Amino acid sequence: MSFLGSDPKLVELVQEAILAEIASGQLRPGAAIDPDRIVRELGVSRPVVQQAFQLLLKLGVAREAGRGLQVAPLDLAYVRNMYDMRAVIEGLAFREAAERNPGRAAAEGPEFIEAGRRAVSSGKVADMIDADMAFHEFIYELSANPLVPLAMASHWTNTQRVMGEVLQRDARPRDVWDEHEALLDAIVARDGALAEQMARKHIAHAAEFMLARLAAAPGN
Repeated sequence: MSFLGSDPKLVELVQEAILAEIASGQLRPGAAIDPDRIVRELGVSRPVVQQAFQLLLKLGVAREAGRGLQVAPLDLAYVRNMYDMRAVIEGLAFREAAERNPGRAAAEGPEFIEAGRRAVSSGKVADMIDADMAFHEFIYELSANPLVPLAMASHWTNTQRVMGEVLQRDARPRDVWDEHEALLDAIVARDGALAEQMARKHIAHAAEFMLARLAAAPGN
């Protein structure tokens, strides 16, 4: 994979590539993130890598270690607070999606549900994370509230980490796509209050599940 060129989103792409390695388990907590390897493998300049590193530090995904970075351990208290914030923002997004774009939800939503179920069947961690993110980002778009994706950006960075940690350990990953389909149905039905209530409950269940798995992991 190479990111040669003058794409203004180059730093973000490098950040996402490193995060994908962390979420997939290629880089475990405590593992070194070597800038020379990133430069070599992604075909980018050192300044681009250093800017991406600064973003990872700011998000709390990594910490300084020698010449590069080290993957930071997951903080369970932080994860709990993150899911509490997500429940509020996601509830708003689902309610506004039902009020503003039920037609698009009906026309385009089923494709996201099908893609999610295919990802679960594949058993590939990266595909499951990508499908889950795609569905939620679709809902943010339907909400027609430009502040929702901005508010969710940092939370999704750490959500990817949590999902990756848990999915790698579970022989039979949790299938959330029946819940996602029910959420989509509430949006299509134009029931904003129900969509918000269900979304908050969905995130609360996810938090309980993820935190229980993380707490049971060795070292916690």
